[in-house]
Order: sequence, then C-alpha cells, then structure tokens
Amino acid sequence: MAEKIRVMIEEEKVNQRIKELGEQISKDYAGKQVHLVCVLKGGAFFMCELAKRITVPVSLDFMSVSSYGSATKSSGVVRIVKDLDEPLKDQDVLVVEDIVDSGRTLSYLLEMLRDRGPKSVRLCTLLDKPDRRVKDVHVDYTGFEIPDEFVVGYGLDYDQRYRNLPYIGVVELEDDAN
Repeated sequence: MAEKIRVMIEEEKVNQRIKELGEQISKDYAGKQVHLVCVLKGGAFFMCELAKRITVPVSLDFMSVSSYGSATKSSGVVRIVKDLDEPLKDQDVLVVEDIVDSGRTLSYLLEMLRDRGPKSVRLCTLLDKPDRRVKDVHVDYTGFEIPDEFVVGYGLDYDQRYRNLPYIGVVELEDDAN
C-alpha cells in the first residue's frame, strides 16, 4: 500500500485562521500574560505559529504524553513522557494541541494541570473531530472542525512523516498494484 495526500485545508486558510485565533486570544487575555503549554510532538508547529500572532506577553512550556504505548489504539492509560519545566501556580494557562479527537488523553491532562494551581486553564486546538469524542472536553479555541478522516500536516503525522506539510491533508491509501 502506498499513500497519497489530499489537501483538506489549504495553507492560506490555515494561516488566516491562526491569525484570527491569535487576535481572539490576545483580546481575551488583554492585560495578562498567557502561559502556552504545548502537547508534543504535533502541537509544536501550531503553537509556534500561534505564539507569533499573540500580542500579549507569552511564555512557553512543553509536555509529552502517551496513551498508546506501542499499539495503534489508545490504551486509555495516560503516561507523562516529558513533564513541564515550570510550575503552573497562579498562571493563566492555555494548552495548545494539534487535534482533539476522543478526548481521553486531554480530559486526563487538563484535570492534572488544574490540580497544579493555575489561575485558569483553557484549551486551544488547531483541529477538532467531535464525531470521535468519547470523553467530554471543552475546547475554548478551535481552528477547524473536521470530519473523521486521518489527517496529516502542520505537526500531525502518519508514521512520523508529513508533519512538515504547510497544509492539512488527508491520507488516502492506494493499492500498489497497477
């Protein structure tokens, strides 16, 4: 099987939407500093572009979590692979994620972060797949709501490939036989 990538959301639309999200976040956090927490690896591309478009003071931190292990289906057990470098106490935290689908991992993660004493915790995602939701997660800022298709680009990968695409694409598997 080979794969083909079909463009779902063009680069220009992604950039325009991130600009709009940055403007809204800047307005909502006026007079405050926002502490962006990136969920690695996929969220890194989105967070960097978003941070450039936020006009209030910003600080950044990164964490990596896993609920998959070596399987392709979530085990439901969330493991912190890389924790935050800075404490969250009394900070206005904005978790930045590439995609929200089932909500299992994010539900756990948001609860864990709230237990660390921040002033506030909100969630921003580039992509939201509400049709896949099994755990209720409130998303404060959404770039695009998308159907249940396997997407890549802008940090999202297929077997560690395609993260660097400047657009959102859909992986379509093709039969190698002619």
